[in-house]
Amino acid sequence: MLNLIHKAVPGFIASMAAEYVTAKRAGREDLWADKRDAATSIAMGLVNVAGEAVMKRATRRINEWCYEHRVCDFPLEGAARKAAIIVIDDFAYYWFHRMSHEVRVLWSAHVNHHSSERYNLSTALRQSWFTPITKVPFFAPMCLIGLTPDEVEHAHHVNLVYQFWVHTQLVDRIGPLEEILSTPSHHRVHHGTNLDYLDTNYGGIFIVWDRLFGTFQREKRDDPVEYGILHNLESYNLAKAEFHEFAAMVRDVAAAGSVGDALRHVWGPPGWSADGSSMTVTEMRAAATAAAE
Repeated sequence: MLNLIHKAVPGFIASMAAEYVTAKRAGREDLWADKRDAATSIAMGLVNVAGEAVMKRATRRINEWCYEHRVCDFPLEGAARKAAIIVIDDFAYYWFHRMSHEVRVLWSAHVNHHSSERYNLSTALRQSWFTPITKVPFFAPMCLIGLTPDEVEHAHHVNLVYQFWVHTQLVDRIGPLEEILSTPSHHRVHHGTNLDYLDTNYGGIFIVWDRLFGTFQREKRDDPVEYGILHNLESYNLAKAEFHEFAAMVRDVAAAGSVGDALRHVWGPPGWSADGSSMTVTEMRAAATAAAE
């Protein structure tokens, strides 16, 4: 049986076509000017779907084990249960997404989603080949509180389908809903390499988690988003897009002066270095603040 993401594929294709036509009519041909970049994003999405298929049986067994050993039965039923599951899943997604930026080995699996210097609906499909593995520890615990594996899988797919539409520059602000939902404006910030924008706005459906946990950043009119990563790939090679950060991490581990440093290169924040040759986002902000004083 087709899952929700597979069912949404025709809508994804139609939406990308509509965005392309709308951008052209609005004089924003630049949004889709790099067809090779879009093709790379789409190809990475296809490989991600294949990875999900390969991991599905293992993920299912882990979720089933957690459900069999659940610590309680989930108390809600009906519409309240469905709504609660979406909220709980997005809370889990927030932490999965945040850790995928703050822990280098997880960032190595996620960085390719940020590697495009373009930002259009095709960017939503630029997914990692490894997130079907790295996400498991964050979502399986939902089954421990009495949610069934089917419910967890469906909620996760709802979350991912929702996130497709926020990858656009053609939608500006959407009024009061900006205070509750993750929107194109909020997610553009998340994809920015501007110093104030780095490591912010992790919510999938809801932006309230970022507000609660101090990672929210509003899009600034006077600070246009610069898309990509701090060291852009300048390549359309799928293997390079997927493995470049893993390769850099392995090189850093091999050159580490101690076991502790080697472990920090894997489990510490991206950019950490013992000699200061590279900096974490926190260190970059501290340096910028000191320079401004």
